[in-house]
Amino acid sequence: MSTPHSRRHSPAVYRRRRFVVFGGLLVVILGIALLIWQPWSSATPAPQQSGSSSPSTSPSATAAADGTTGSESPSAEASGQATPDVPVEELPTEAPEAEIVACGPQDVRVDASTDKTTYGADELPKLTLSLTNQTNRDCTIDVGTAVQAFTITSGNDVWWRSTDCQANPTTQIVTLAAGQTASSQTPLVWDRTRSSVSTCADETRPRAGGGGASYHLTVTIASFESQGSAQFMLY
Repeated sequence: MSTPHSRRHSPAVYRRRRFVVFGGLLVVILGIALLIWQPWSSATPAPQQSGSSSPSTSPSATAAADGTTGSESPSAEASGQATPDVPVEELPTEAPEAEIVACGPQDVRVDASTDKTTYGADELPKLTLSLTNQTNRDCTIDVGTAVQAFTITSGNDVWWRSTDCQANPTTQIVTLAAGQTASSQTPLVWDRTRSSVSTCADETRPRAGGGGASYHLTVTIASFESQGSAQFMLY
């Protein structure tokens, strides 16, 4: 009895078998690789930018763009902003001016002066006052005739007061700038007679003596008194 011999396949058959086995193995390897390599599963999401870091919008600008009111804008705590939500058009364009207060007696220096220091027999002294703001801030002061008082004395004798026969006193509030000196524009003329509230219309009032007599002018404006006096001589 003869022993059967196995039939040997051709080389082409072996090549096809190897190709099938290799292809199946490649499919398995690719499947495993796809299961392992998932690039987005473990990535950390990019942090969301807060409203305060946005370069182009702000709560107020957003409200203006979509027609909402300021009350509908996110709060400073929610948006991370440190400043209040105020529409740009409502912000002041410049700093408000500081309130100008009234001058105090210590703020202003008052000076009395005459147009000359010596007057002839036919000359009438012209009296002037000046105010100087000695501070570094502006202040207001009343310079009306109602608060002005010119007084002329000779020794202890009061010869003349501007308030004795004053008519139509006025009030005039002005601002005296820091460091400014202002003088009365129209001098007050003394007629060289003795004044009295009872002799305002009397043309025979006593006349001041001449011959080199010395007189002094002092001025008061409201509660501000002149620094010293202005001396002059009558002849």
